[in-house]
Order: sequence, then C-alpha cells, then structure tokens
Amino acid sequence: MVYRISITWDDEAQVWIAVSDDITGLVLECGSLDALIERVRAAVPDLLEIQGDQRKDITLDFSMERLTAVA
Repeated sequence: MVYRISITWDDEAQVWIAVSDDITGLVLECGSLDALIERVRAAVPDLLEIQGDQRKDITLDFSMERLTAVA
C-alpha cells in the first residue's frame, strides 16, 4: 500500500513538517529534510501497528513544498 506524506517548510519556525491524511497521528518536524524523512520512515510502521494495520508492504510517497520570497 502507498501512503502519502506531505512535507512543507515552516519559514517562521525554520522547520520541515510532515503530515499525512493516510496515517493518523503522523505529525513530525525537523530542521533537516533528510532527517525528517528518516524520522517518518521510522515512525510509520509503529503508527500503523497502533492503528491495527499489520501490512508489511509499506511504500511512502513524499510530496514536498517550500515557498520562498525572493523580493
């Protein structure tokens, strides 16, 4: 199953934030995008297990957005 993860940059807090409509309870933040992705990868199996989802075929689809003002 493919689970969609949305990652956005919070310019005020200077962190990346990951959330998912597919995985209840997934809300993580980190200053590094790579570190955040690793945190999500580690958290998802535990969150799915808590929800009673015992799937072994977990695929994550990351979507990232960062808006930056240049002027």
